[in-house]
Amino acid sequence: MARIRRGTTVNRKHKKILKAAKGFRGTKSKLFKVAKEAVMHAGAYAFSGRKERKRQKRTLWIVQINAALKNHNLTYSNFIKGLSSAKIQLDRKILSEIAASDEKTFKQIVEEAKTHI
Repeated sequence: MARIRRGTTVNRKHKKILKAAKGFRGTKSKLFKVAKEAVMHAGAYAFSGRKERKRQKRTLWIVQINAALKNHNLTYSNFIKGLSSAKIQLDRKILSEIAASDEKTFKQIVEEAKTHI
């Protein structure tokens, strides 16, 4: 049986990993073993980061809504309770955009929520 030479296959795999590790500091971008480990960790962090970003956005929206509600002497929790009992279905993203850009509309929404608390 003939000997199989895998030089090109291994070379291709190594190049792929080293290309992904481009820009990493020190040996993480030069040595294959270290680069492979760094690329695996980077992928894991990227995955969890995409989930974390969604949580951070929601938190930001809540903070913005709460800041806008301070002018109307209303807490965030009471506002959300009033919205749900008034059957107003606006998500936090839209509410924060309205609070930032259109004060008149936001005031109407707040008044509607206040009547249903």
